[in-house]
Amino acid sequence: MATEEHYRAGVDIGGTFTDIVLVSNSGTVYSKKLLSTPHDYSAAIESGLRELLSELSVRGAQIGEFVHATTVATNAIIERKGVRVALVTTRGFGDVLELGRFRAPRPYDMGFRKPEPLVPRRLRFEVPERVSSKGEVVEALDSAALESVAQALERENINALAICFINSYANDAHEAQAAAFFRRRLPAVSVTTSTSLMPQIGEYERTSSTVINAYIRPVVQSYVNALNARLEALEVAAPLMIMQSSGGIAPAPTVAERSLTIIESGPAAGVLGGQRLGEQIGIADLIVFDMGGTTAKATIIENHAFGMSPECEVGGGALMGNRMIKGAGYPVQAPTIDIAEVGAGGGSIAMVDEASGIKVGPRSAGADPGPVCYDHGGTQPTVTDANLALGYLNPAALVGGELALNADKARQAIRTLGARVGLDATETAYGIHAIANATMLRALRSVSSERGQDPAKFALLAIGGNGPVHAATLADSAGMNRIVVPPVAGLFSALGMLFADVEHHLAKGFYRRLTTGSADDINAAALSLVEGARKLLAEEGYAAAHQQRITVSLDMQYRAQSSTLTIPLSQYPATADTVATLFRSFEEEHRRTFGYVTGEIVQSVAIKATAQGLSATPRTPTRITHGNTRARRGEPARRAYFGEQHGWCDTPVIERADLDAQPRSGPLIVEEYDTTIIVRPGWTARLDRWNNVHLERA
Repeated sequence: MATEEHYRAGVDIGGTFTDIVLVSNSGTVYSKKLLSTPHDYSAAIESGLRELLSELSVRGAQIGEFVHATTVATNAIIERKGVRVALVTTRGFGDVLELGRFRAPRPYDMGFRKPEPLVPRRLRFEVPERVSSKGEVVEALDSAALESVAQALERENINALAICFINSYANDAHEAQAAAFFRRRLPAVSVTTSTSLMPQIGEYERTSSTVINAYIRPVVQSYVNALNARLEALEVAAPLMIMQSSGGIAPAPTVAERSLTIIESGPAAGVLGGQRLGEQIGIADLIVFDMGGTTAKATIIENHAFGMSPECEVGGGALMGNRMIKGAGYPVQAPTIDIAEVGAGGGSIAMVDEASGIKVGPRSAGADPGPVCYDHGGTQPTVTDANLALGYLNPAALVGGELALNADKARQAIRTLGARVGLDATETAYGIHAIANATMLRALRSVSSERGQDPAKFALLAIGGNGPVHAATLADSAGMNRIVVPPVAGLFSALGMLFADVEHHLAKGFYRRLTTGSADDINAAALSLVEGARKLLAEEGYAAAHQQRITVSLDMQYRAQSSTLTIPLSQYPATADTVATLFRSFEEEHRRTFGYVTGEIVQSVAIKATAQGLSATPRTPTRITHGNTRARRGEPARRAYFGEQHGWCDTPVIERADLDAQPRSGPLIVEEYDTTIIVRPGWTARLDRWNNVHLERA
């Protein structure tokens, strides 16, 4: 009797599309791309997965692993659709959220305003208690004050409560006492304490993180429960795993408790996939360029490693730049892949601004109504409409014919916009395309040249439904000479999350001056974290030593510096030599990140343990092939516009497999189910043995 094939499923929800992939044991990828359902994102997952299983005659029970990246947490914050939350804090610290930090991403913009705190002032309750920075109890927690707060919470119909006391990172007894009281007194209220998340110094960042988690946790839990119910209806018994901002995955119940860890869930999946692909094909230096329907992201991978930041910001718009530009949103203390993001995607809307010029984004048409060409009610032209009018996209339909396009409506919307600024339809369409590219170039430069890196040193990994459409133009502008378009590029984030390992992050405060004699202190502080990390992995089926990878790191800074750098120990337990290496690594990273080093005293702020569960089988397939391309063979060539220099060109339209015989020179259009690769004049396309398309500039 033949052995039944088993599959791994990856699902990524974006602002416009929901991407679903099934990967067989042999590495064949089967995919489904459909419009997202903003009213209930899990609905698109169920309908898309049901259709894909039916097409392949596969049962839900054959899915042995289910990994998901979601924007539910991020959207709840951006759209202010979290639950009604209150804050309990130390007397005198009720205004921490208001005071924040004196930072602004645009210091000369007099119109800039920080987002309003998620907890209004009247829902911030101060109680008598005090712990010193050394963990000594200075003033006991007032139990009577807790009862008074509980009564107020009942009157206000609070759904969630954040508890953050001053210096609780040094002694969490008062937070634990308050949490136990409120859970007993108000069992229907979701309670989050700061020390259960990231018990480390930084009063504002810790308070903000606790509030964020409390605000979105019930939303994420409800979503996870709804998705689990839909998976049960499809007979999918595999446990639901969710992608974290750090590039690792974790069980849904764990993530639901610590919802702040999935703020950058989707973008992290694409970066992790790019890093693993680079290892496989031997390209150590990559810039991952991910362009979807709403935003475009860029991340640098140097020597097979991507950068990590100990915190991110959310709710203040796209991350224009990098971790050095802060103050636009709410800080979240959670390990996050260092990603630059701009509001430019296929759905970005083009309009006439106050200066009578064309502006593109950051507003997006999203999935509903979507671009004009989707014919779902959109009236304002978008980047996708412009690319269609320029001949880059199949005028018949996208995603293998499943999404019909109305090219006439797109052209009319572009003509109408152009008439307002005195441009014809072609000039307007190419202008929209070029303006979107200029915006995305900011993201590329922010992770490369603005950090002292020459973009020409890197290959550009183009992913996302729109990434391969714009990649060659961007590479030209950035001076890059090589582009890699992986198989299933338009759904690469959904695929990339299947390459990730199970991962947990544990941390605690470790605030002290470091010297070469600090090895014993480091080992003593790390012991409980390492033991906790091993226990977590063992509970999830990674009990053997060879199944566990534990990395200990320190958040370090120069004395009186506000920013920190996370530096891993070269070995654990630490020795005097380990600490010496730690100092050197800190200075190297400080020079790379900030551009200088000093002779100042170095201190640690926090100590962390990263625990990874290692699978017995390779997470990355040796070769990726697309099993259900559903390619819609259209005309063998069509006219496409490549700017004033080249004008309109009769451009061959081929499929990826057609590059197998020999390299092809541009202009060329490579059409696939999930994306379109535009090979501009002056570029050559070839296929490697792993089924990646390489574009090289002549």
